[in-house]
Amino acid sequence: MKILKNELRDFLMLWSTQSISQLGSSITAFALTLWLYEKTGSSLSTAALTICSYVPYVLMSIFAGALTDRFNKKKTMLVCDVFAAVCTVVIFVLFRLNRLMVWHLYVLNAVSGLMNTVQQPASEVAMTIIIPEKYYQKTSGLCSLSRSLLSILNPLIATALYALAGLNLVIAVDLGSFAIAFVTLLFFIRIPETKGVESGSVLKLAKGGIQFLRENPMIMTLIFFMSGVNLVASAFDATLPGYVLPNPKGGSSVLGLVTSCAGIAMILGSLLVSVLPKPKDRVRVIYLTMLFSLGTENFVLAFSREPVLWCIGQLIGWILVPVMSANLDVILRTNIPVDLQGRVYACRNTFQFFTIPIGLFAGGFMVDRVCEPFMSAYGHLSMLNVLFGAGKGSGAALMMFLLGVSGSLICLLTGKKLKKYHYSET
Repeated sequence: MKILKNELRDFLMLWSTQSISQLGSSITAFALTLWLYEKTGSSLSTAALTICSYVPYVLMSIFAGALTDRFNKKKTMLVCDVFAAVCTVVIFVLFRLNRLMVWHLYVLNAVSGLMNTVQQPASEVAMTIIIPEKYYQKTSGLCSLSRSLLSILNPLIATALYALAGLNLVIAVDLGSFAIAFVTLLFFIRIPETKGVESGSVLKLAKGGIQFLRENPMIMTLIFFMSGVNLVASAFDATLPGYVLPNPKGGSSVLGLVTSCAGIAMILGSLLVSVLPKPKDRVRVIYLTMLFSLGTENFVLAFSREPVLWCIGQLIGWILVPVMSANLDVILRTNIPVDLQGRVYACRNTFQFFTIPIGLFAGGFMVDRVCEPFMSAYGHLSMLNVLFGAGKGSGAALMMFLLGVSGSLICLLTGKKLKKYHYSET
């Protein structure tokens, strides 16, 4: 055990402190969602917060990856953290002056998303450098565990702090968590540099990441498969507040509880990953876990009216996500050379996550402009009433059903192509 701790010392310090910082950021994001929904009552408006974060992430990732491979990883992460903290301070000042407006949040989220665009591939490469290869699956399980804890603690803490003292206390906690992560990374963590990349323009270096993916069709197919999964999952995220908040048995506290159940499920899945042996075929595991998740959760929520069933749906839908994530992570880390990882991970970010802002917009738009008006006009029909209920929120239930159908079709259709690939370590 002592040897294990020594080998993973830098990873454990980086992982734990960055997780604390991410918790602070997530608390602020959730509280801002509550504040914005109170102001607008619109699923599309709240979804636009995340859209503004992801648009620069998708558009600029390919070029950010080239910069990541060229620059010092540690300094890159520190600079990006500072810019993100400055955005939080600006929100705090505007709120205290009673000048905070919706468009301010959109602009600041876009700036924060741009910083994350540069930081994320740097962080991915840093993890690869400081983790011995034999611990990839176990450390991936720990990363999933921290994300799971964030999913549980984020809405509960955010809801409690927001109810207690509003955005003031929420932002103070966020900045405190940033300080812990920043000081630890600056003074206590050593991240060795990789060998220098070839000279050339950022555009030329970015093409290197795209070229690698073109020469590795298995990885490219997995990335596009996950982009389809992210499309459905992000539309679900945009739909969920409009489904839970207006429901007579819902509200902000119930939304926090339901969201936390996804985190509980991921904790169980993360623990499962940590003890599972290497699978015979990691590609097959990725495909089957996503088929199970997308083919169950949306239908459970669409047809249920009780918070306990919503929680069960979240548990079922998220428990195998860490299993998928760990297998995908091992495939990427063991197949991509370290000196190319910044560029390839950045290209992956663009191709895999470009559907997230699309899904968020589509989910919010469909609930506000299509499904809710449709159920308002035709929800009195007995079949629709039995399936999706009545009143505000029934349109979101209909959208959940459509997402269940779409997610299942994406998995079944893409699965045919994935079946020809097989990946397991020798």
